[in-house]
Amino acid sequence: MDQQPEPDHGQNIRRRRSRQSSAAPSVQLEANAAPALPQRAGRPLSFWLAFSGLCINTFLFALDSSTLSVALPAIAHELHGTTFESFWAGIAYLLCVVITQPLYTSLSDVFGRKPLLYAALLLFAIGSLVFGLAKNMTYIIVGRALQGFGGGGMDLLSEIIITDITTLQERAMFLGLLAIPIAIGTIIGPTIGAVFSEFISWRWIGYANLPFVGVSFPITFFFLRLRTVNDSLMDDVKRLDWGGMALSFTGMILFVLPLSWGGALYSWASWQTLVPLIMGILILVGYFVYESLPAAPIMPYRLLQSTTAKATLLGNFMQGFVLFPLQQYLLLLFQAVYLLSQIDTAVELLPTSITCVLAASGVVITIGLLKSGYLWSIRLFWVVLTVGTGLVALLDEGSPRAMRMAIPIIWGAGIGALLRLLHLPMQASVENVDDTGLAVGLVLWFRLVGGLLGLAVSSSIFISVFAKSIAGVDNLPESLAPLREASRAISFIPTLRDLGFSRDVLGPVLGAYHKAFQTVFYAMTAFGGVGFVSSLFTKELTLQKSDLGRQAFEGQQLLP
Repeated sequence: MDQQPEPDHGQNIRRRRSRQSSAAPSVQLEANAAPALPQRAGRPLSFWLAFSGLCINTFLFALDSSTLSVALPAIAHELHGTTFESFWAGIAYLLCVVITQPLYTSLSDVFGRKPLLYAALLLFAIGSLVFGLAKNMTYIIVGRALQGFGGGGMDLLSEIIITDITTLQERAMFLGLLAIPIAIGTIIGPTIGAVFSEFISWRWIGYANLPFVGVSFPITFFFLRLRTVNDSLMDDVKRLDWGGMALSFTGMILFVLPLSWGGALYSWASWQTLVPLIMGILILVGYFVYESLPAAPIMPYRLLQSTTAKATLLGNFMQGFVLFPLQQYLLLLFQAVYLLSQIDTAVELLPTSITCVLAASGVVITIGLLKSGYLWSIRLFWVVLTVGTGLVALLDEGSPRAMRMAIPIIWGAGIGALLRLLHLPMQASVENVDDTGLAVGLVLWFRLVGGLLGLAVSSSIFISVFAKSIAGVDNLPESLAPLREASRAISFIPTLRDLGFSRDVLGPVLGAYHKAFQTVFYAMTAFGGVGFVSSLFTKELTLQKSDLGRQAFEGQQLLP
């Protein structure tokens, strides 16, 4: 039987439940208890307005994560950017999200969710303005970094606040509702980026964020009424894991950077890649050892004591490992092998995007409404994801349009459903409700780190296979000669449509692209299988708990 860890009441700054107002009593149920749960009193309008503000935050985060990639060639051309600058413009956002999310989790426990959320919104707005006004690629990179610092907090804190203001028994439904704006932002992002860059101006990728921030900020400021943390501020500041934050921040930068540029800017065997990578690994190992010492660690080991928690974090890691490469290389497959424009690619993948939205929200909402378990849904959709990824690998140059549009739908259903399903067992495994925010932070962090590693592995696979395949192509026209340098294969894709060659001439080149994409998809299929194996170690824990977090919405209470 999966054992849920005992709360560490002596060393947890998120403890002291007895201090909470008697107007909001907490009801804690044992995992196997079956008594009737109390009913939640009706929520005020301010709750729903605040929830809408959180939805705007997650929408903006998802939108900004997916708009730049399609517009980056146009930006680099207009601002005379180098390959090195283009690389940094593309990676700065995600890098800053990954290295700051653990800090937001820890700091918000001490200073409160709202001040950190306001700071994140402000950073995001400033970054968007810097991006829109950029006169060179340096400003683009700085703007994207500021957006990443802010966007990481907007996404993470919105999800943590949802866990604070809802009970576990109703959280599935709210996670499903929150998945809708996230999925929509991810879906329309590439199309928005293409439309702005081709028909208006790429600068509006930044400017368009500002009205949304202008709506979200006052909504959360006036209507997001969270209970005040009554702990001693100075005591909690002293108990903050400053050493862990420094080690995590430094280690993640040194670890993530070489993963990002390996095989792109520098070879994997170069000192520019190996030295920071090894240093990052050593610092992160030191970080994990050190985390057993602080009174309030960033990564408390008490959250990892149950088998379900460990299996769920592995599942989130593997989902990110598969999700990020498929998001990137599926789009590139349609552009390189089928010679579609960015907008035509978005249109052909629209059914997949819609399916992803419906699965991301519908599955967990259904679990919430039916008060059913999550275990078999997780296992089912790991199978769907793995099979769907394998079927995508079967697409080739001759696949008809109907097949190209239909097969990715299966993958979209699996990846969409798991986006929210994998939150439930991790949160259910938490014994002390005040640790739920930390659990949410771990889930998102593991998914992002998995995504970065997945991109690094898939990039290495793609370049290696493409180099071998293109080397076997004889009589390559001079205009296609740059492809002999495999690292230029991705950046050369937009040029393929403009050269005017017949498919007979391009056939061997398109075959080299297809072989590289297919190998990536087969590899991701195998990693999807690892994700399914992780679900076999996940246990069905009860979701029927009615505790609220220590920063719950003011005025919430349970009716007897």
